[in-house]
Amino acid sequence: PLVLGDFDGAWILASETCALDIVGARFVRDLKPGEMVVVTDKGIESLFPFEAQNSRLCIFEYVYFARPDSTVEGRNVYDVRKQIGMELAHESPVEADIVVPVPDSGTPAAIGFAQAAGLPFELGIIRNHYVGRTFIQPTDSVRHMGVKLKHNANRHVIEGKRIVLVDDSIVRGTTSQKIVQIVRDAGAREVHMRVASPPTRSSCFYGVDTPETAKLLAASMSIGEMAEFIRVDSLGFLSIDGLYRAVGEAAREAEQPQFCDACFTTEYPTRLLDHETSSVPTSSLLAVGGQ
Repeated sequence: PLVLGDFDGAWILASETCALDIVGARFVRDLKPGEMVVVTDKGIESLFPFEAQNSRLCIFEYVYFARPDSTVEGRNVYDVRKQIGMELAHESPVEADIVVPVPDSGTPAAIGFAQAAGLPFELGIIRNHYVGRTFIQPTDSVRHMGVKLKHNANRHVIEGKRIVLVDDSIVRGTTSQKIVQIVRDAGAREVHMRVASPPTRSSCFYGVDTPETAKLLAASMSIGEMAEFIRVDSLGFLSIDGLYRAVGEAAREAEQPQFCDACFTTEYPTRLLDHETSSVPTSSLLAVGGQ
């Protein structure tokens, strides 16, 4: 995604509206799919040099990538994530004492889950904000140490309780496994995990550093097997239609989906070419237009 902003007559382009907020710029509009903007001393020129395409924004922006204080294509990300949690509570209810987010990306969805389920929301896991993201670390040992440095259980809140852990997604499963163990070691009586997205079954080929498909837990395991692997008492994922409802769509249109959701459905929005038959070297491919 790209947005256009104005700062005292200077044009600003950014991937999220929160960037405009930080510098005090005014949001003007979203750029359209395939749109080329040329900025000159005379102002803005908008061009559409490519064949018109339907918008297929990455739906994972709403689940994880975008900041919750951003607005993406007219939708406030924080509100969408709360709605995701509400949909998840309706689809996958569980008897529990408290709802605990896996911070920070699971927090808005956990708030929505708690509100819809009528359960207390508690910060049962405290995050160290000086450690980076763990799922993109190069080795298992580094990822495992990163999880320990990044999260610590709030024992006073969770000891003896039936916990609903809410996270945005499960990729390799190793981080979830460590989080669950941290909570169990702190005395949780039961641990139920609810995931604010469908199972991640396919790799992304559009610039996101996700693992190859063979390393995605949901690509090789059933939900029951995944629950056993991460050692939870129960495991539930949001359905793809539930995710679409959370962003304000009645349902996912099967013939022409409104978003790119290939990581969940394996249905990629662009035609895949065998590099041996393509006239364009793979090293020369570019993504233009962002959506």
